Amino acid sequence: MMKKEPFVCSWRAGPVLTAAPRKLLHNPGRILAPHISKGMTVMDIGCGMGFFTIPMSGIAGENGKIIAVDLQQQMLDGLLINAAKTGMKNITAHRCAPDSLGVKSWNGSVDFALVFWMLHEVPDQERLIRELYDTLSKNGKLLFAEPYVHVSGRAFQNSLNMIIKCGFTAAYAPKIAMSRAALLCKL
Repeated sequence: MMKKEPFVCSWRAGPVLTAAPRKLLHNPGRILAPHISKGMTVMDIGCGMGFFTIPMSGIAGENGKIIAVDLQQQMLDGLLINAAKTGMKNITAHRCAPDSLGVKSWNGSVDFALVFWMLHEVPDQERLIRELYDTLSKNGKLLFAEPYVHVSGRAFQNSLNMIIKCGFTAAYAPKIAMSRAALLCKL
């Protein structure tokens, strides 16, 4: 039996994913503010056109650093346009490859990482998590969330078990609308 390739959300959906009404469902400030402080280095994996990235930038402040990672250049281009409209200048857009995040230059320097509604799209989830683990500083945190619609409870638990196997410890399960979520800490 052939393994089914994961579906990657098209860049054409980027404007819909950043539309203002989505904030009623997933308010970035409410979700992120408990985990990000001024001056932090933060990484948004699968950033799209910046729905979470741009609020992260504001929360981390001008001395903070935001690394926005996406597979699709069109998503990153949209992110940079949206960031310019808000005046945010502390965002670095980084295009990853299909088989690697390519983020070694940030190893050990990231305080917080977000993997929101995208891990199920990754063919080698464990590789992504191992690369992400290396980027995190000691006691760095990872907020991981998947949508109920695409990811079953069993699949989420399997991903969570794999993340723990990679060296993270689960802190708690934050309540996020239409999501299964976990906050994890680097050991």
